Amino acid sequence: MLSCLICNGPLICTNTWGKLLSLSNSSSLCEQCSSKLEKIKGETCSICDRPFSNLAPEYRQENTCLDCMKWQKDNRWQDILIKNRSVYTYNPFLKETLSLFKFRGDHAISQIFKQDFKRTFTKHFDKKSIIVPIPLSNERLYERGFNQAKVLAELLHLPISEPLTRIHLEKQSKKSRSERLRTTNIFHLKESIKLKGAEIVLIDDIYTTGTTLRHAAEILKEAGALSVSSLTLARG
Repeated sequence: MLSCLICNGPLICTNTWGKLLSLSNSSSLCEQCSSKLEKIKGETCSICDRPFSNLAPEYRQENTCLDCMKWQKDNRWQDILIKNRSVYTYNPFLKETLSLFKFRGDHAISQIFKQDFKRTFTKHFDKKSIIVPIPLSNERLYERGFNQAKVLAELLHLPISEPLTRIHLEKQSKKSRSERLRTTNIFHLKESIKLKGAEIVLIDDIYTTGTTLRHAAEILKEAGALSVSSLTLARG
């Protein structure tokens, strides 16, 4: 009997035409676990995809959140990242699931996100875009054994480019928001990379402050990219 990739409970397959024709993740998750993945819906920030449902009115200006307004008012960062789109909200269930995926090396868990990730990409981005996963440092890659952003990018079944390298620093998850914002650029461009006029979609697991994505986008724009957007699995 097939079991759920998260809770290992039995999968009860009730094959209906709706399920067979849908893009659901029912083949790898039980209904209880699947219901805990909260897809982003309703009104969101036009830049970072932050849901407005639980955001106080004073933290938004028309269709943009206050955080993105601050980015846009900074001459260095204005329009560096055109937009981010995320699939799920970063709730406790997804936090634990990503911990299994990233830190415990359960590579197979990425498959539960496949259809929703592909659907979100198709809805918001052009398939002709250059797909660039956010890289890990060599030290972090050795520690984990794989780059979770690249695994997510591979779910799209599109050509992947890896023009960036990353400096090894303290884990971003351990830093406060203000510390992340003060971090110097941790990315470098590989030699002989041509990006003039390219439209790029960065891939990463979580959008939190947007600092990491903007640092990567800054380097790519300096290398000639026409535009840089991002697709992340979760919006923190």
